[in-house]
Amino acid sequence: MSDIAENYARVLSQVEACAKRAGRSAESVRLIAVSKTRRLEEVQALLNLGQLAFGENTIQDAMTKIPALSSTPAEWHFIGHLQSKKAGRLPGYFQWVHSVDSLKLAQKLSSAMLSKAPNTRLNCLIQVNVSGEATKSGLQPHELGAFMEALSGLSLPGLHWRGLMTIGVKGNESETRAAFAHLRRLQQSCQSEYGLPDFDQL
Repeated sequence: MSDIAENYARVLSQVEACAKRAGRSAESVRLIAVSKTRRLEEVQALLNLGQLAFGENTIQDAMTKIPALSSTPAEWHFIGHLQSKKAGRLPGYFQWVHSVDSLKLAQKLSSAMLSKAPNTRLNCLIQVNVSGEATKSGLQPHELGAFMEALSGLSLPGLHWRGLMTIGVKGNESETRAAFAHLRRLQQSCQSEYGLPDFDQL
């Protein structure tokens, strides 16, 4: 077994064990393989093993990698901080963006989708800085309500709002669990209050 196959099998086993402890099925967990800095052959090897979702955090690298794998069923997620001036480069490459944190960025993304990929919508996660760390991007939890309210008043047909994202707290397990539990409560509140049935991703 290759190192990639061995590592992938180990990660899947860990996901299954964690899901079981949480009373969930492993199928309810979406594994995103971060493919930044990885060679095409490595990504293809994971595709051959059944991994479909891949994350990239730089547009420049992705613009060469993604077209080279366009004949595969790969699903591409933009996972880095995204400047609004670069939003126009995502359509046609990515199906998901994990780091929407401003109305300006949302408007730029929607306009770009309508212009370059009018028959599809970009799946979007709103980034929330649950930990409050200055080094992390995202809305503060107390800003989320006003942000959602503002979104509800905008026409953004190129976007499909799917849920929330945060970067976990670096610390002990209890702090990490508390951060993601907080994010879950925020997600459920937004989903219910704004009537968003597909707003179910974390």
